[in-house]
Amino acid sequence: MKIIRQDLERLIKACLIDLSEEEKGVYLEQLNDMLGYVDSLNKLDTDSVEPLVHVLPQHNVFREDKLQPSLDRGLVLANAPEEHEGTFVVPRIV
Repeated sequence: MKIIRQDLERLIKACLIDLSEEEKGVYLEQLNDMLGYVDSLNKLDTDSVEPLVHVLPQHNVFREDKLQPSLDRGLVLANAPEEHEGTFVVPRIV
Protein backbone atom coordinates (compact mmCIF):
# COMPACT_ATOMS: atom_id res chain seq x y z
CA MET A 1 0.00 0.00 0.00
CA LYS A 2 1.29 3.43 -0.88
CA ILE A 3 0.07 6.86 0.06
CA ILE A 4 -0.28 9.23 -2.87
CA ARG A 5 -0.01 13.01 -2.76
CA GLN A 6 -3.84 13.43 -2.71
CA ASP A 7 -4.11 11.17 0.37
CA LEU A 8 -1.47 13.24 2.13
CA GLU A 9 -3.27 16.48 1.24
CA ARG A 10 -6.53 15.14 2.73
CA LEU A 11 -4.69 14.02 5.87
CA ILE A 12 -3.04 17.43 6.27
CA LYS A 13 -6.41 19.14 5.87
CA ALA A 14 -8.08 16.81 8.40
CA CYS A 15 -5.29 17.43 10.94
CA LEU A 16 -5.51 21.20 10.40
CA ILE A 17 -1.76 21.57 9.91
CA ASP A 18 0.16 23.73 7.48
CA LEU A 19 3.18 22.17 5.77
CA SER A 20 5.51 23.52 3.13
CA GLU A 21 5.92 21.63 -0.14
CA GLU A 22 9.33 20.39 1.06
CA GLU A 23 7.83 19.08 4.32
CA LYS A 24 5.02 17.36 2.41
CA GLY A 25 7.58 15.53 0.30
CA VAL A 26 9.49 14.40 3.40
CA TYR A 27 6.32 13.23 5.17
CA LEU A 28 5.07 11.42 2.08
CA GLU A 29 8.35 9.50 1.82
CA GLN A 30 8.41 8.69 5.56
CA LEU A 31 4.79 7.49 5.60
CA ASN A 32 5.40 5.24 2.61
CA ASP A 33 8.55 3.83 4.28
CA MET A 34 6.52 2.99 7.41
CA LEU A 35 3.74 1.36 5.40
CA GLY A 36 6.34 -0.64 3.47
CA TYR A 37 7.78 -1.94 6.74
CA VAL A 38 4.33 -2.91 8.04
CA ASP A 39 3.61 -4.62 4.73
CA SER A 40 6.81 -6.66 5.10
CA LEU A 41 5.59 -7.80 8.54
CA ASN A 42 2.34 -8.99 6.97
CA LYS A 43 4.35 -11.42 4.81
CA LEU A 44 5.63 -13.31 7.87
CA ASP A 45 4.09 -16.68 8.72
CA THR A 46 2.46 -16.19 12.12
CA ASP A 47 0.03 -19.11 12.09
CA SER A 48 1.91 -20.93 14.87
CA VAL A 49 2.34 -17.82 17.07
CA GLU A 50 -0.16 -17.25 19.87
CA PRO A 51 -1.47 -13.68 20.23
CA LEU A 52 -0.12 -11.77 23.25
CA VAL A 53 -1.88 -9.45 25.60
CA HIS A 54 1.42 -8.31 27.14
CA VAL A 55 4.98 -8.71 25.94
CA LEU A 56 6.13 -9.74 29.41
CA PRO A 57 4.43 -12.51 31.37
CA GLN A 58 2.12 -10.95 33.92
CA HIS A 59 -0.11 -12.33 36.59
CA ASN A 60 -2.73 -10.63 38.70
CA VAL A 61 -0.83 -7.62 40.02
CA PHE A 62 -3.59 -6.45 42.35
CA ARG A 63 -3.11 -6.75 46.07
CA GLU A 64 -5.58 -8.67 48.16
CA ASP A 65 -8.44 -6.44 49.30
CA LYS A 66 -8.43 -6.63 53.06
CA LEU A 67 -9.70 -4.35 55.78
CA GLN A 68 -7.01 -2.17 57.36
CA PRO A 69 -7.17 0.56 59.97
CA SER A 70 -7.31 4.09 58.54
CA LEU A 71 -5.99 7.36 59.87
CA ASP A 72 -7.72 9.03 62.80
CA ARG A 73 -10.15 11.68 61.50
CA GLY A 74 -9.09 14.23 64.11
CA LEU A 75 -5.44 13.76 63.22
CA VAL A 76 -6.13 14.23 59.51
CA LEU A 77 -8.34 17.28 60.02
CA ALA A 78 -5.71 18.86 62.28
CA ASN A 79 -3.79 19.72 59.08
CA ALA A 80 -6.82 21.20 57.31
CA PRO A 81 -6.86 24.99 56.93
CA GLU A 82 -10.61 24.86 57.55
CA GLU A 83 -13.05 22.08 58.51
CA HIS A 84 -16.78 21.81 59.05
CA GLU A 85 -18.58 18.91 60.73
CA GLY A 86 -15.68 16.53 60.27
CA THR A 87 -14.94 17.35 56.60
CA PHE A 88 -12.52 19.56 54.71
CA VAL A 89 -13.78 22.95 53.54
CA VAL A 90 -12.49 23.85 50.10
CA PRO A 91 -13.10 26.84 47.83
CA ARG A 92 -16.19 26.58 45.67
CA ILE A 93 -15.41 25.94 42.02
CA VAL A 94 -18.08 26.61 39.45
